[in-house]
Amino acid sequence: MAVENKKNTRIAIPYLLPAAIAIFIFTVLPILYTIFISFTDYCGDNRLNGNWKFIGIDNFLQIFNGKFSSSLFPVFGWTVIFALLSTGGSFLVGLIAALLLNNERIKGKTFFRSVYLLPWAVPAFITILFFSILSSPNGALTEILRGVFGEGLQIKNDPFVSKVVLICIQGWLGSSYIFLLATGVLQSINKDLYEAADIDGASSFKKLIKITIPLVLFQTAPLLVGQYTFNFNNFSNIYLFNSGGPFNPVVYGNLAGETDILISYIYKLTIENQYQALGAAITVIISIALMVI
Repeated sequence: MAVENKKNTRIAIPYLLPAAIAIFIFTVLPILYTIFISFTDYCGDNRLNGNWKFIGIDNFLQIFNGKFSSSLFPVFGWTVIFALLSTGGSFLVGLIAALLLNNERIKGKTFFRSVYLLPWAVPAFITILFFSILSSPNGALTEILRGVFGEGLQIKNDPFVSKVVLICIQGWLGSSYIFLLATGVLQSINKDLYEAADIDGASSFKKLIKITIPLVLFQTAPLLVGQYTFNFNNFSNIYLFNSGGPFNPVVYGNLAGETDILISYIYKLTIENQYQALGAAITVIISIALMVI
């Protein structure tokens, strides 16, 4: 048996080797490189001149105690709020849509299921750009909200309104995924559970709270963690909508805007301001935090 196992191992190695090499080059090496430069001053002129050097944990100290802390902590707080609320909104909208279509009295289920899948079927960057145009100073969405809240409303120039709109957009975009998951779970729930609840005199609300939602959460909770992680790093939604604006130099300097999340903040640090080593240090912290979550 041992000889056979060794033979199978030798046969498997040539098949696994290309995948292992690809994983090492495209996944492991970038991670190791990011960790390495987070302990150096690899940024700006030092990077261009090749004069960068190892500086230990100075980048991490700057993040928490240096000039970057004043902008980093508001960005981090908004990142957590955005990820939580947009994930929760996606789950709520998707679950409600799935519950409605799971009702046997609903007609035209195929049509409505196709409609609810549109946010997932249409490329996200097109949808986000579309909402960005609608939210411009003379956009249709801005005009509608002005009619409700007053003429002074500016979506992209108001931090609070911009954040609410971003959460709503991502909640809608992510709802299709939750809708599909919840639909599959609802169709797999044993009908005997509901019949037993009817015999016990349980109301529709009781059955929803005690049977439906717990079973849906049991099946979808691990996938919701993935949704949260995705929204935590959702660069396209933030950057395409308003480039992280509106901007408040008093709080954020020239490094970030009111709606920037950590990933867009890192992009501006590294690409627009040439703080590559600092961006790498923040990336390491984010990665550890997400792995713990």
